[in-house]
Amino acid sequence: MGSTVLTLNGCVGALSTVDPAGPAARTIATLWWVMLTGAIMIFALVVILVAASFRKRKGAIADRFWVLILGIAFPVTVLLALLGYGLFVGERLLQRQGADVVRVAAEGRQWDWQFSYDDLPGQTTAGVLHIPAGQPVDVAITSADVVHSFWVPRLAGKMDAIPGRVNVLRIEADTPGTFRGLSSEFSGRGYDNFTFDVVAHDAADWTLFLQGETE
Repeated sequence: MGSTVLTLNGCVGALSTVDPAGPAARTIATLWWVMLTGAIMIFALVVILVAASFRKRKGAIADRFWVLILGIAFPVTVLLALLGYGLFVGERLLQRQGADVVRVAAEGRQWDWQFSYDDLPGQTTAGVLHIPAGQPVDVAITSADVVHSFWVPRLAGKMDAIPGRVNVLRIEADTPGTFRGLSSEFSGRGYDNFTFDVVAHDAADWTLFLQGETE
């Protein structure tokens, strides 16, 4: 009972990947659950085959059934299904063009993130990325020194920040709120505290931010 409670507690929180707060993170979380289900099915089959191996053999036909149908066909079918679903999910997560996309830039360095905004030229924020809620945001990610990693677990997957290169990650928050982000790439002593916040504003607050009336 205690282990169950601890497991469930691990499914929520500021850095939980299975407590999504945006469409990209929700797609990733669904993929995780699907892959977990497939892994459990294959594991259960292995347990059945191991148990069956201790039973008295009933001839070549029975052996062929266990080996070909359960030992080969079933795992291959499950793995192919998972592969197909993974490719489908990957396609959905690819960047899409759109007039309503907000574009921002994120530059990682030891040990902070600097954010700039296409809709607010000359304005930068340190350690806090501001975005509108309910609207896709393309984050152009790079690094000023070594390789870092931009990751907001409840909003999207992770993307490397590489010196001299710009990688684009689309994030989106369903509702206003503050979401914790971190660099998940080891980049030297101090990286374990290399975090930032993403603040998703409602429409009124986002307008105020663009007018320079909020920080």
